Amino acid sequence: MNTVQVIPLRAGECFNFAAVTGQGEPWRVKSFPAGFALIVHPQRGPVLFDTGYSSLVRRLMRRWPGVLYGLVTPVRLDERETARAQLARLGWSASDIREIIVSHLHADHVGALRDFPQARFLLDAPAFGELRGLQGVKAVRRAFLPELLPDDFASRIQPLKFTAAPPGLSPFSEVADVFGDESVLAVRVPGHAPGMVALIARTHPQATWEGDGAGLTVLAADAAWTVRALREGLPVHPLGRLAFWNAAQEARSARRLCEWLTGHPQAQVIVSHDAPEVGRA
Repeated sequence: MNTVQVIPLRAGECFNFAAVTGQGEPWRVKSFPAGFALIVHPQRGPVLFDTGYSSLVRRLMRRWPGVLYGLVTPVRLDERETARAQLARLGWSASDIREIIVSHLHADHVGALRDFPQARFLLDAPAFGELRGLQGVKAVRRAFLPELLPDDFASRIQPLKFTAAPPGLSPFSEVADVFGDESVLAVRVPGHAPGMVALIARTHPQATWEGDGAGLTVLAADAAWTVRALREGLPVHPLGRLAFWNAAQEARSARRLCEWLTGHPQAQVIVSHDAPEVGRA
């Protein structure tokens, strides 16, 4: 089995009340990073997991109906923080990115897809199928800005193929072996958005799915707003659940990830809107 390097990055930030993102949090405005990750595979090269925001997101939020999105979730972005700019500093060009794993289609996760014209998009089929065709306010209501998707988005999709999970992945019964070498497994965590996936990556050659999680990194996308909430199973505020695609599915997905982490306590956790854990993996 191969291993990969996972480099957590952020492209901009959004603002919301902390209390909406987790019960017991204060009613004060807090900034949340728009996280994404660079996965360096020994054969496939640099692969992105989501992209964070881009300047296009900000432009769309200045006109109708995207302005509604910006009112609910204000965004700040420095052009030096875009995925393309950060990759350049790391020594890669946009054309080097041939694969982008898309957790789900919310604007803060697909904001820069148009910046990578050579990439194909790896995602669970319902992520696009459930939102395809939504326009205007109906799309914004789902945190979806269809203009962010490349014009040929559908033709560049490579659906993730789910099969029976190997031992050590319970309570997940199915996984998608993203690269075909068990270096990165995708698990389904729908609810926050349709078809959302999280990744479990092997970052150390001694790591096993049946171990304590040492050498594994979980890229949990939006399964929780904070690492603490995911590890401790803390629910979001009822107001926060109003924006979910399916609140019951979201709660079930979060419980499954929490259960897996309980059995693999040494795994590193990275959620999209919180600082990555340190001292693990």
